[in-house]
Amino acid sequence: MHVCYLHGFASSAQSSKAQWLAGRFAAHGVTLHCPDLNEPDFSTLTITRMIDRIESELRELPPAPVVLIGSSLGGFVAVQLAAGHRRGGAHPVERMILLAPALDFPQDCARTLGAEGVARWQATNRLEVFHYGYGERRPLGFALYEDASRYDAFKTGIDVPVLIFQGRADESVDPAMVERFARTRPNVTLRLLDDGHQLLDSLEIIWRGIAEALGLAMRAGNPASSS
Repeated sequence: MHVCYLHGFASSAQSSKAQWLAGRFAAHGVTLHCPDLNEPDFSTLTITRMIDRIESELRELPPAPVVLIGSSLGGFVAVQLAAGHRRGGAHPVERMILLAPALDFPQDCARTLGAEGVARWQATNRLEVFHYGYGERRPLGFALYEDASRYDAFKTGIDVPVLIFQGRADESVDPAMVERFARTRPNVTLRLLDDGHQLLDSLEIIWRGIAEALGLAMRAGNPASSS
């Protein structure tokens, strides 16, 4: 299998969570692929471009099932990507692990900015965002919001197993929204944690859940040879 980590908004492939998970997977002989979804330029970021970036990386890998681990906005992207990678292709999405997934990203942008804020962003084509991966403020074009509004995670049919870890005290993603997403989908398992959006206090719990879901827990003394 190939395991692919999709980082969150204004984050990067070098985030502490990505690096922590990469180390855990490496101990089992599994490579964690972490494409930089900011490339080639954060200011022109769109959901469609992120999907294209991931698909481009997958095409460079040998045919094998794919496990997507999506964090925050990466979770929203993972759902859209999985919808296009049905079983039978070279890289079918076999399973998803979502960490505090921003499944209502377009609607959340609208709520956070308000109608006036969205209108200003559209008129100026510029929204100043603090980028944690770069450690500085960066401009973001309106194309992200416009493109994201074309996607709806709640209307996307996903039949693969999905494991979601969501903090009850999440300040960025509404836990009730994630619960609504999981409630009517028998293929979705939701684990609510006493944690915030970054889930940094729950990494060991998350890893145990991932290892169990992927069958890695029983391989501690016999690392997997695949990537």
